[in-house]
Amino acid sequence: MDAILLHRIDAAKNMRRFYRLDVAPDLFGRWCLAVEWGRISRSGRLRLTAYESAAEAREALARQRRVKEQRGYVAI
Repeated sequence: MDAILLHRIDAAKNMRRFYRLDVAPDLFGRWCLAVEWGRISRSGRLRLTAYESAAEAREALARQRRVKEQRGYVAI
């Protein structure tokens, strides 16, 4: 599965943000949802959340994507 890259740009508010979502296996057999966010052209913050199955991790990714798109982020 390819990573999903979302961005939100609003010049009036000086807002240039990105949001990256990805699902990948870890070394212990679990699946992780990797979420990275921050300002475009800067290093972002990273959060990993472990799930027991790939289906659960993909479902969490889809939920997170819907939330961000409702807040104005668009896919690149």
